[in-house]
Amino acid sequence: MEAGGERFHQQRQVLILFLLLGVTFAGWESRRYSVMEEIESGSFVANLVKDLGLGVGELAAREARVVSEDNEPRLQLDLQTGKLTLNEKLDREEMCGPTDPCVMHFQVLLKKPLGVFRAELLVRDINDHAPEFPEREMTLKIPENSPPGTVFPLKKAQDLDVGNNNIQNYSISPNSYFHVSTRNRGDGRKYPELVLDRELDREKQALLRLTLTALDGGSPPRSGTTQVRILVLDINDNAPEFAQAHYQVQVLENSPVGALVVKVSARDLDTGTNGEVSYSLFYSSQEMSPTFELNSLSGEVRLIKKLDFETVSSYDLDIDAFDGGGLSGKCSVSIEVVDVNDNAPELTISSLTSPIPENSPETEVALFRIRDRDSGENGKMTCSIQDDLPFILKPSEENFYTLVTNGALDRESKAEYNVTITVTDLGTPRLKTEHNIIVLVSDVNDNAPAFTQTSYTLWVRENNSPALHIGSVSATDTDAGANAQVTYSLLPPPDPLVPLASLVSINPDNGHLFALTSLDYEALRAFEFHVGATDRGSPALSSQALVRVLVADANDNAPFVLYPLQNASAPCTEWHAAV
Repeated sequence: MEAGGERFHQQRQVLILFLLLGVTFAGWESRRYSVMEEIESGSFVANLVKDLGLGVGELAAREARVVSEDNEPRLQLDLQTGKLTLNEKLDREEMCGPTDPCVMHFQVLLKKPLGVFRAELLVRDINDHAPEFPEREMTLKIPENSPPGTVFPLKKAQDLDVGNNNIQNYSISPNSYFHVSTRNRGDGRKYPELVLDRELDREKQALLRLTLTALDGGSPPRSGTTQVRILVLDINDNAPEFAQAHYQVQVLENSPVGALVVKVSARDLDTGTNGEVSYSLFYSSQEMSPTFELNSLSGEVRLIKKLDFETVSSYDLDIDAFDGGGLSGKCSVSIEVVDVNDNAPELTISSLTSPIPENSPETEVALFRIRDRDSGENGKMTCSIQDDLPFILKPSEENFYTLVTNGALDRESKAEYNVTITVTDLGTPRLKTEHNIIVLVSDVNDNAPAFTQTSYTLWVRENNSPALHIGSVSATDTDAGANAQVTYSLLPPPDPLVPLASLVSINPDNGHLFALTSLDYEALRAFEFHVGATDRGSPALSSQALVRVLVADANDNAPFVLYPLQNASAPCTEWHAAV
C-alpha cells in the first residue's frame, strides 16, 4: 500500500530538466529562415502550410500560434494562408548586439492535437552604422629617440554592425613620419597601430596633428574619423611594466556597487616624473564604461553599476599604465560574471478551459509554459501541483505542460477546485513561483429525482368537498440547474378499473395531491396509484413512488329494520339493524 502511494505521489510531481527535454509530437525538423534587418513590417518570412505539410485550413482548425522565447510579437501568422510575416521592423543591433549570427528562436504551437514546430529566424545585418571613435581627439606622447618601426597602439573605433559590415581597416592622413597598420585581435576585432617610419626631432617639430580614419566593409562603405595629436618628448627610456600581462577574475552578479573587482599594478624603473605611474582604461567592451570604474592612482577597478549575468556574462578591458615621461605599458583584464539564483521561475498560461463537464475523463484544463532566466542548476526547474487533486501534469517539449483531469469528475461531490501550480528551480536558495487556477465543474444530468419516501399513505374522510388537498409527495435531485428541476405526474394505476383520473390530481410543480370528487366509504374504501418525478435534463431521468389513499367512514347512514317486513302479519320477535 505504501509503494502504491509513492507511485501515486510521483505521478503528481513532474521533474523535467530544460536540457533533457526531448518529446516531439509532430516529428517536424527544426528549420531556419532568414530576413534582412530593417525591412518593412509585413514582409514575407515563410509559408508554414508548405513547411509543415498541412492543409490550408488545418492551421486555423488546430489553433496555431507563434511563440517566441522572449514573448515579443515580432512575427505574425495568417491562419488562413499559412504565411508567416514580420510584425515589425527588426533591428539586428537591438536584438543581438555584437552577437553574430543573430538568431531568434521561435515555435509554432498547434493545440488540437498538441504539436510544436521549432524554427529559427536569422536576422542578417545591413550596413546601417558607421564606425565611431570613443573620442574626437587622442593624444600620443612619443619620445624623440624612438627608433623607426616603433609601434604605438591607437584607440579603436566601434561599429555596431557585424561581419563584413564591421571595421575592416584603418588609414592615417598623409605625413612624413607615420603610417597605420591594421591588426586583428584573437577575438576577431581589428585595431590600429601607428608605426614610426623615421626618427622624430622635437627641436624641429614638437607637435603633429593627423586624421585617423576607420572604414567598414559595407556596400557602400561607411567611415569615421578622429584626430591624433602627437607630442614629441624628450628621452624617457623605461616604460611601466605590469605585474601580470593578463588578469582573469570572477565576480558574483549580486556584488554590491562599489565592490572591488581587481587591482592591477605596474612599476617604472625610472625616477622622478618619468617613474610616476598612472592608470587609464585603454579599451572597454560596449557595456564596460558605465559598469566599472578605474582609479587612476591605485589601479583598483570597482563596480559602479549592478551586474546582471542574464544580460552580460563577461567583460574584457585593456588598461594602460603611463609614466610622467609619456611611456606606457598595457595589460588586459577578463571579468567573468558568476551567476547567482536571482530569477524566480516564470509561468505563462497559453490556454485555460473552465468549467469542465463532469464524467469526462482525460480532459485538458490548461496549457502553459515555464522558464527560468538563470543558467546551470539555477535554471533547472521542477513543476508540480497538490497531491490531493484529481489532476495530473503532462510535460511536452519546449517546456510546455498540460494540466488534465485524472479520471472523471463528480460535480455533486465537488463543484470547484483550486489548483496551485508550483514551479521551483534547483538553485541555492531555491526560488519558486505559484500560479492558482480555479477549475469549475459543470453539471451533467446523472442523478434521477429521489422521493423522500418509497410509499405514501393518505387518509381522507368520505363525503369530502371536491378539490380537497389530501396530501403531498416530494422528490429532490442532486444535480443543478434544469437537471434538478422536478416535475410530478400521475402514473397509470395498477388496477385499470380504478378511474384514477376522476379521483385525484397532482400539482406538477410541488407534488400536492387533490381529491377531485366526493368519496363514499361504502362504495370505495381504498385505492392506490404511482406518482412519477421527472427532471428537465437531456435526456430526462425519473423515479416513482406508491401512494395509498384510505377513505375514512363517516356516520352518514341511519339504521333500518330488516325483519319483519313492513305490513306483515307475523308478530315481531327480533330486531335487526344494519348500518
